[in-house]
Amino acid sequence: VPELHRYKFKQVAVLDVAYFATFGSELAVVSMLPLFFLETFEGLDPVKAGLLASGFAFMNLVARPTGGHLSDKIGRKKTLSVLILGLAIGYMVLSQIDGTWWIPVAVIATMACSFFVQAGEGAVFAVVPLIQRRMTGQIAGMTGAYGNVGAVCYLTVLSFVDYSTFFMVIAASAALIFFATMFLNEPKGHMAEVNEDGTVELIDVN
Repeated sequence: VPELHRYKFKQVAVLDVAYFATFGSELAVVSMLPLFFLETFEGLDPVKAGLLASGFAFMNLVARPTGGHLSDKIGRKKTLSVLILGLAIGYMVLSQIDGTWWIPVAVIATMACSFFVQAGEGAVFAVVPLIQRRMTGQIAGMTGAYGNVGAVCYLTVLSFVDYSTFFMVIAASAALIFFATMFLNEPKGHMAEVNEDGTVELIDVN
């Protein structure tokens, strides 16, 4: 393979596992959160529980673009690492929620955790196009697939454990993935693109 077209596969692997924890946990939590609220807090009907849980998904509107914006401004590796760590802490907090919590505080906690989850998704895809531009579609497809794999894995875990343990499992996996992000190389310098006429164009990725 010409050196111009080479890339480190560990870059793709780190993004895969990062999306496993971010989008994977989002899909899993969004599907179980209404039932979690319904069974945890007395006096809630299914409609109210669904409305309270919808705050987790609603954060998408702000969090994903924010994750991408922060990556562009302060560095992609640093942003992704901080957001993954925040995600782990957020799920640790959710694992402590029980019927004694004031419902508004529980909702705020889920939305705060959701911010780190979905900002992390934006941070992942801030890096995807910079690994190897001509393979952006393949890398994006593989990364996205691992998000779905994460959801299946987390929901499988939920079928065997209680809600608190479920959230702790996500937090523990995110902590491991935080260390994996240390192996991500910050995209910098220039990326080469071969034009149709055969000329090579250097694209600044800083």
